[in-house]
Amino acid sequence: QVQLVESGGGWVQAGGSLRLSCAASGSTVSIYVMGWYRQAPGKQREFVAVFAPSGTTNYADSVKGRFTISRDNARNTVYLQMDSLKPEDTAVYYCYAKSTMDYWGKGTLVTVSS
Repeated sequence: QVQLVESGGGWVQAGGSLRLSCAASGSTVSIYVMGWYRQAPGKQREFVAVFAPSGTTNYADSVKGRFTISRDNARNTVYLQMDSLKPEDTAVYYCYAKSTMDYWGKGTLVTVSS
């Protein structure tokens, strides 16, 4: 079992920055993919950024150049640095991990005001 806990969400004005954190615990050695998804009000959950098994990173087109995913393996933590935030980035952001099954955190709300 893997547990994921997100933190760092909040309210910010457009153009501002936030950094999200996702701390993994439990059977973390089995994790080979970690990343972030988001779900805006009235919309489906969508991919944001991920560390692929190779260690490379992938981003949704909508966040490329503005968001940066990073990790601290010693702390089993993945981060999402979000810069130049836009109102359309408003969503609940979910941490995701894949090992023998998929795991999700409970989410952290990011609100970007215009």
